[in-house]
Amino acid sequence: MRNLIFVAALFFAASASAQTQSKDVYYVYAIEYANSKGWAPVSRVAIGATSNDSVDFAYYFWYLKGDNGKKILVDTGFRKNSTTPKLSLKYYQRPDSVLERLGVTPDEITDIVITHPHFDHIDGLTLFPKATVWMQKKDYDYFVGEAWQRGGDHYGFTHEDVLNIVRVNLEGRLRLVDGDSIEIIPGIRVFIGSRHTWESQHLLVDAHGEKVMLASDDDWFYYNLHNLLPIPLTFDKAAYVRQLKRMKTLVSDTTLIIPGHDGLVLHKFPMVAKDFVKIR
Repeated sequence: MRNLIFVAALFFAASASAQTQSKDVYYVYAIEYANSKGWAPVSRVAIGATSNDSVDFAYYFWYLKGDNGKKILVDTGFRKNSTTPKLSLKYYQRPDSVLERLGVTPDEITDIVITHPHFDHIDGLTLFPKATVWMQKKDYDYFVGEAWQRGGDHYGFTHEDVLNIVRVNLEGRLRLVDGDSIEIIPGIRVFIGSRHTWESQHLLVDAHGEKVMLASDDDWFYYNLHNLLPIPLTFDKAAYVRQLKRMKTLVSDTTLIIPGHDGLVLHKFPMVAKDFVKIR
């Protein structure tokens, strides 16, 4: 009898353990879809930098493949058409075309998290017409409203991107997030405070036993993170540095803080295809 009770206890313990193992974990991919010609001196990307080093300015979006069936984009890149600002690029491929190298079609994307509405992060929104879109409420409000009023700042914004996000809202696909340290999707938590745009956000992702911080432009380059130096484009330079410091406390391995524009990302992680690396 005791043996039967012991076996039963083991069975129920194993069942409970299996039930508590979350499916809300993700494989995380960084995807470079464009790259600038030449290198930029660090003095242009980090206020207070004294080094003569230069950085490789790349353009990324990120793909999260969940064990829960979710296929999520963090930002969407830009489409490179007549409405987007002209950039000096040595390489460009439209984000949906790059994504198809992983065998993922635009209609399969379930969710898009917009870290902030600069054109190189939001302009590809229309390429993924079925996704639910997540954005900070205060960033949305500023983007579609006050930024275009006298005294507002709409640098990096385009009229077409404003109209596109309003259409997404009218279609019922927009989810507005209001605040800091909020789990918007199981296994994905967003943080604010860097003020790159009015209320830019970054993400902490559960990646199979590890936390990956997708900093996007709340950390432009590894140089900013390592030296705790703010970028020129922020409403609050001190707040930007405070968030760099906080990011380091939210991960057990700081190499898993992924900056938004550093070409070194492609050299720090295993490459799974041209222009793709798997973070975890």
